[in-house]
Amino acid sequence: MAMIVTPRLLRRGLEVFAGISVLGFVGLLFYGNNLALFLQAMLSLKWGWALLGVGLASLDWVGGGLRLWIITRHVYPRVTLPGAVVAGGLNTWGGFLTPTQTGGGPLMIYALKRYGVPLPEAMISSLMTFVATVVFFAVAGPVALLLGAGRSLEQHGILGRAFTLYDLFRLSLGGFIAIGLLMIALFVFPEVARRIGQRLVSWLERHGSPRLAGRVNELREGVDRSHGCLVAFFRGKGWTALAAAVVLSSLAFGNRLAAGYVVLRALDIHAHFVDVILLQTLITFLLYFAPTPGGSGLAEVLSAAVMSIYVPRVLTPSYILLWRVITCYLTVAFGSFVFWRWLKGAEVRVDGNQLENGHIAPPPRAD
Repeated sequence: MAMIVTPRLLRRGLEVFAGISVLGFVGLLFYGNNLALFLQAMLSLKWGWALLGVGLASLDWVGGGLRLWIITRHVYPRVTLPGAVVAGGLNTWGGFLTPTQTGGGPLMIYALKRYGVPLPEAMISSLMTFVATVVFFAVAGPVALLLGAGRSLEQHGILGRAFTLYDLFRLSLGGFIAIGLLMIALFVFPEVARRIGQRLVSWLERHGSPRLAGRVNELREGVDRSHGCLVAFFRGKGWTALAAAVVLSSLAFGNRLAAGYVVLRALDIHAHFVDVILLQTLITFLLYFAPTPGGSGLAEVLSAAVMSIYVPRVLTPSYILLWRVITCYLTVAFGSFVFWRWLKGAEVRVDGNQLENGHIAPPPRAD
């Protein structure tokens, strides 16, 4: 498969991610203005909670992989759970290294294909995991609010008391609900989605460049193929698979939703669990389409601002460092190891084939 997300792009994304993250953290050290207290806080952590945070980081792989396995098994029953776990983890990893998480889907498809899943089935599996994510947040958020969660956030304003954190959460939630309703409507009425896609292609044919016009037939075939895949997915047990994936999204996102609370407890800061979960959900919403790789820079500033209602200024650098390690850095490190090990193995196989076929002269013998 010709990958749009190339190794060079991922390497550049890793460099940008690391550079902005370091600059952001240095800025937070100046903001905290107490290096001695930062070091003291890091040395006096509640290590049981810190180790729990390391375990949470594995949910990017285990939770995401289990959800992907349930989805993919419906369209390709021979998919393996280990392959789905790797693909689910690399989906998160690729999202962290590319702007607006655009690299996650292609990396997931690439990994599934490496483990034997045909390309069409891998593509529809990637799409349906995104659908499960949107539906999960669009449903879980309103349910939490209906149960009365997050009311204490009304006491913390952004623009005085005119606009509170609670209002910001509801506003960001509204965006996910709108996307979720649109997706459900398109899946319930797939022919409408097909017509919209065909009209968009026709508009591109009339107003696009000659080069784009030459690919219109391919676009039309792609729309028809996607329509067929969606119709096939929702026959029989497709809805059951999607419902299970929505439930498992709580596990797939468990790391990003629970990490804030775990870090607070590691720093011996006590807070209401559900309120912290809602704040972490808010941060996840706002960073979902962040323009920088992994939301680097934005994540540090946004989390510091939102969590300031619990975290004292002098402990902000400690909190942000631990939070980013759990939610991001561990997955980036392990994903980089897995992916570049794949690339190294591919290079070795290519060199071996070239040597066997006589394209590369063997090294001279040492007499």
